[in-house]
Amino acid sequence: MGLRKASSYSTKHVVPYTRISKRKNKSFIKVVPPQKIVKFSMGNENGFNEGKFPYQLTIVTDHDVQIRHNALEACRQFINKNLETNYMGQYFFRVVPFPHHIQRENKMLTGAGADRMQTGMQLSFGKSMGKAAILRKGGKIFFIAVPNEKAMQFVRHWVSQVKSKLPCKIRTLSEIKK
Repeated sequence: MGLRKASSYSTKHVVPYTRISKRKNKSFIKVVPPQKIVKFSMGNENGFNEGKFPYQLTIVTDHDVQIRHNALEACRQFINKNLETNYMGQYFFRVVPFPHHIQRENKMLTGAGADRMQTGMQLSFGKSMGKAAILRKGGKIFFIAVPNEKAMQFVRHWVSQVKSKLPCKIRTLSEIKK
């Protein structure tokens, strides 16, 4: 069975569901889904700390939103692949939010005989099926630092291609550090 559509989760007001405890009776969440995001920082971090990448681009959200970890991972892979093939380690790229919020799904059956196999909305708490990052308006999604203006233009183009993978409207904030 595939994933539910992102609109089921992305624009709803949510109360964070994150309580995981070592003591089983104090834990709200019995099964924690695995993290899909493999790496949060990519590229040359030492070069960034030394100030070799003055052109910085930050992608922020325009409204309150939940972004699922598989959407963040898809964007990360696309941007990182393009940066690595074109700039060979002369960049720094970071995925800023960490997905803590655990999403639930009350699975419903469809088709003939489904009414005899499920409980409907009775006891409909749902099972954990994924993780998401809850971001407020203006929250940072990605941070990219590159060495020159030409690289910045390429990065803007790649970010515009990634917009369709995210469940929100985004803005790009540019900055040149001296």
